[in-house]
Amino acid sequence: MNKGYLSIVLHAHLPYVHHPEYDSFFEESWLFEAVTECYLPLITMMDKLLEEGVDYRLTLSLSPTLLTMWRDPLLQSRYLHHLQRQLALADEEIVRTRHQPEYQKLAEMYQQFFRGALCSYRDHYQCDLAAAFLKHQQAGKLELITTAATHGFLPLLNTSETVVRNQIKVGLAAFEGCFGYRPGGFWLPECGYYPGLEKILAEAGIEYFFVDSHGIMAADQSPNNGVYAPLNCGNGVAAFGRDPASSNQVWSAQEGYPGDADYREYYSDIGFDLELDYIAPYILDGKTRINTGIKYHRVTGNDLPKAIYDPDRALAKARLHAEDFIRQRQSQIAALSTEMDRPPIIVAPYDAELFGHWWFEGPHWLESVLRLASEASNGIQTISCGDYLDLHLPLQTATPSASSWGEQGYSSYWLNDSTDWIYPLIHKAGAELEKLVCDLQGLKVSNLQQRALNQAVRSLLLAQASDWPFIIKSGTTVEYAKKRITDHLARFNYLHDAIRKNRIDERYLTALEVMDDIFPDVDFRGYCPEREESGR
Repeated sequence: MNKGYLSIVLHAHLPYVHHPEYDSFFEESWLFEAVTECYLPLITMMDKLLEEGVDYRLTLSLSPTLLTMWRDPLLQSRYLHHLQRQLALADEEIVRTRHQPEYQKLAEMYQQFFRGALCSYRDHYQCDLAAAFLKHQQAGKLELITTAATHGFLPLLNTSETVVRNQIKVGLAAFEGCFGYRPGGFWLPECGYYPGLEKILAEAGIEYFFVDSHGIMAADQSPNNGVYAPLNCGNGVAAFGRDPASSNQVWSAQEGYPGDADYREYYSDIGFDLELDYIAPYILDGKTRINTGIKYHRVTGNDLPKAIYDPDRALAKARLHAEDFIRQRQSQIAALSTEMDRPPIIVAPYDAELFGHWWFEGPHWLESVLRLASEASNGIQTISCGDYLDLHLPLQTATPSASSWGEQGYSSYWLNDSTDWIYPLIHKAGAELEKLVCDLQGLKVSNLQQRALNQAVRSLLLAQASDWPFIIKSGTTVEYAKKRITDHLARFNYLHDAIRKNRIDERYLTALEVMDDIFPDVDFRGYCPEREESGR
């Protein structure tokens, strides 16, 4: 008999990287690596479970920027070229390692891996990843949800309710345009919540969202069931809290499974390990070292050199870790069942890109977890949070506390000494857009002006992405992140001034529409608060 529920939630998101003005672009590799190493393996895993009739439920949040990139013909063609280059490198590696049988065996594994990715993407899924995931939603195994338009960190955009509302509305509209329906669940970017946000979510038709553990535990009313039952925020919208134990088992640098010595070492890649002259034909500019996806070593430990990777040993360890994960959930549920008046729900949310990209064995681990949970004897049922609400259990009413799942639990990773210049500029642009749209209310707006206004909205949304301050704080591709913010704000400022002066350069506007080709159905009229009020 089922004693409790496990809800695994994967959040898939990448920032919008789209540069048709260049023949190729370094940051596009973020998407290409994630498709090969994460999204395609996850789809393959679900195809296998569906074919074998495994009873499971999984939740997947797909960001609007990611969906847009998946469906972009230019990026699709560039990804196919990327895979062909990966295959050529793997072929070359088989030759290079002909006197190193252990390495050649891995080179052959990568050749098969890249060939399988190409076959799946091009031939089986016809380059349409959204349709591949939708199939599993329609089969009842996957609950698809979404997030804000460009993954804006909503607590730091809250100087304007209109700005927050449009991040949410545009995101939901983009999801609906892709899949044909509105989701009931919503992933708050970075789990960033502030009291009052549930009001805007309710207006948008959202039934539930997620917060980090302390968002529930520090609610204005002490939660009767901790993070193991959702809270009703007072308006029918439910807040589910992240379970810290299941998070630590996967995320923790000290305790997490991905750091096990037998797993593949992410940071050991031939793109950095081999001679540049050899790698040059397989990288973008022939001189900038990048990850190729071909990695020959395992985590090993702190000792150098790293030991060679053993795939069979790694997959066996992933199965053991899946068994451990289920055992610990069973122990949790057994303890909680004696204290609660209802079956507990353990919510385990993760970045989807962890599975396969950062943790190569992650999809195999997840498949094993879902298989084990499907066995009736384990006393666990995988469920989506939407399913849990459909049980119609009475919920405690309380307002979660302001929170995020970022470092220190609030907003400091996005607002700090390195990023404090960003938000005043974004707030100023948002206020200017609101005023401009409201000033035009009731006036005749030409087709050219409408195009410019809608493009200004796109520029503002793209500048608001949480990814850029995150990257600046983390110190990775800092200059690119700064340039993305300043470029989008510069484009916004040009459009705003051109509209105000009625001096719109149609040729330049067309160029902006090509470069920032996202949210084709966006409507600038959503930025007038008075119109929002009257439209409710």
